[in-house]
Amino acid sequence: MTMMEERFMLAAERMQEIACEKDLDERFQSFFAENADFLSIMAEEYEWVKAGNLQNADLMELQRHNEICFIDLTGRNYDTSFANPAWAVKMLGEDFGQLLCAVSAELHSLPAFVYEQDLEAVTIRMELFLEIYHAFVYAAKEEGGLPPVSDIREIFYWFASDYAEPMAEKSVADAVDWERNFAAKIIEESDFSDIRYLFRYGEYITDNQWKLAEHLNSLPEEKIKKIADTYTEGYRKGFELANKPLEKKKSVNIRYPLGFERVVKEAIANFRRMGLEVVIYRAPASFLEGRSVYKSGFFGASVNKQFDYDHENDQALYLDKKFVHHKLECRKNAWELYKEKAALHAGPAVIECFGEIPFEPANKPEKLQLSQEQQKLSVEYRSQSGILTNEYINPEERSFTIIAFPLPEIGEDFPAIFDEILKINTLDYKKYETIQQRIIDTLDRAAYVRVKGCGDNRTDIRVMLHKLNDPEKETNFENCVADVNIPVGEVFTSPVLAGTDGVLHVTEVYLNDLKYRDLELTFQNGMIADYSCGNFEDREEGRKLLRDNVLFQHETLPIGEFAIGTNTTAYVAARRYDINDRMPILIAEKMGPHFAVGDTCYSHEEDRMTYNPDGKAIIARENEISALRHTDLSKAYFNCHTDITIPYDELGELTAVAADGTEYVIIKDGRFVLDGTEELNLPFMV
Repeated sequence: MTMMEERFMLAAERMQEIACEKDLDERFQSFFAENADFLSIMAEEYEWVKAGNLQNADLMELQRHNEICFIDLTGRNYDTSFANPAWAVKMLGEDFGQLLCAVSAELHSLPAFVYEQDLEAVTIRMELFLEIYHAFVYAAKEEGGLPPVSDIREIFYWFASDYAEPMAEKSVADAVDWERNFAAKIIEESDFSDIRYLFRYGEYITDNQWKLAEHLNSLPEEKIKKIADTYTEGYRKGFELANKPLEKKKSVNIRYPLGFERVVKEAIANFRRMGLEVVIYRAPASFLEGRSVYKSGFFGASVNKQFDYDHENDQALYLDKKFVHHKLECRKNAWELYKEKAALHAGPAVIECFGEIPFEPANKPEKLQLSQEQQKLSVEYRSQSGILTNEYINPEERSFTIIAFPLPEIGEDFPAIFDEILKINTLDYKKYETIQQRIIDTLDRAAYVRVKGCGDNRTDIRVMLHKLNDPEKETNFENCVADVNIPVGEVFTSPVLAGTDGVLHVTEVYLNDLKYRDLELTFQNGMIADYSCGNFEDREEGRKLLRDNVLFQHETLPIGEFAIGTNTTAYVAARRYDINDRMPILIAEKMGPHFAVGDTCYSHEEDRMTYNPDGKAIIARENEISALRHTDLSKAYFNCHTDITIPYDELGELTAVAADGTEYVIIKDGRFVLDGTEELNLPFMV
């Protein structure tokens, strides 16, 4: 027996004893008994998986085990769970409630580690719980009361600090090491007609994953191959069009929603023919490792998005300057350990899903909040961590692709919608390339673009463009066809910030898995000067929602991108099936003009010359902020990029205005009116 196995067994035995003990005040005893019971179940689950039962259990038993792992957080159960800050504070008081609630949330990351058989990750979290419990028992027996809150907070702090190194090493290894094959093994070994395979991941499984897998199983092989080929060919084209050497690379990161395994297996074969091994990692399950509402990796159903939202600021318990610097040092060491494989990594190939009922979070006063100083530290960590990543995975040698498909939750028309999205994802890019070039040629005559909303949309903004010194050889806008960013359908640029002023408004938008109503941003010289949304009656609560999830704790952000979406086919399909609010930003950004706040589209690649299909050089690859990389790298990037689209039916006009005042109207009242773009209006007429 190894030392870790012995620690695990001792911790598991202690959990069973806690349920019978009565050493604490009833409220706190209830907290510890509830969580000890959950940890006992997780210890039993670890042994059950270790014994090979996943291969032999019938479907009903697998469903029962899946439910046991996540039941505390589902539906009404969450209302009275100590992982719910509102309940924890009500039962334990504000200080202990917030703190112990964060502990409970971290413990509920265990199913992922249990199913991956990561004994250390399971054991250290059990030991964290026991250390806190024994501190309470000691205080009750020796001092007749509760321990100081600061003592318990310190235990949590040192847990986060002491294990920052193995967590950083795991995170980096997961990102670049193709020999870590937990998910790839499931994909390559499974018989997809036997739906039991879904339960091998240790993710929450609902009808979305089940029915998605069954739908893909029902499709003919040629359709599966078409999806996989579109996905992987888009990735290859991204390298080809940017003149990046794919042949120098060894690995690609596949990210996908569970249920898509049949397509992913075909994609793995395609990538291997390109000389690439696959890296597949789980979306973070632990809040200490970056869990959030938005999932990046492989993932099942969200157990409870409110739970994820409630705990997005749990780092408030331990985030200080010392911790940030220590964590960055650990991450640097981890990258150094895996630098050879990092240098061979080509970047992510992403399959997104959409169709879930849009999530509007409840803003609980009991939820932990970052102080202003902690917000700055959070920004510093993300910035420095991004710089480290780019140091070991050269941005000028990597690329990506991203494609999206609906989940069954989108409604009873799911099969028809899936086919419609497949059609949208495989539109004739040559036709769009020609029409979009007409738009670009017109935009290149302009000094700025004026965009105005109509009806309830209050948008009124001027977007300044770079000056072309040689219009015969230079252009401001990239002609975006279906390569890295599927589907086809946009032209985009990095605007000049100086003189870019006005209001951007949308009545409803879905960003990073959160729904916003009446989102409004005011810009002065290309920077956000004010912001608001209508999600809450209290304006300040709405501002906080935006600051945390769109500005990502930054005081302000620049407009990093201005684009005109041309995929009217997608727009009409969304209207026909009434799924506008379900469309992912990947498709929604092609359904009207959009603005991105944060970094530019050419972030960290500004000095690489990029060309359109017509041979013209795209000169608008930076703005006044990203230009600071030459003097102060820490001020040049924000490590975020959020697209906000104005749908055609909220668009009054989009006009290119030349320096002499000549106006070229491109879109009027939601329809393309520029000569040569009439074909884009055909879907509206069906």
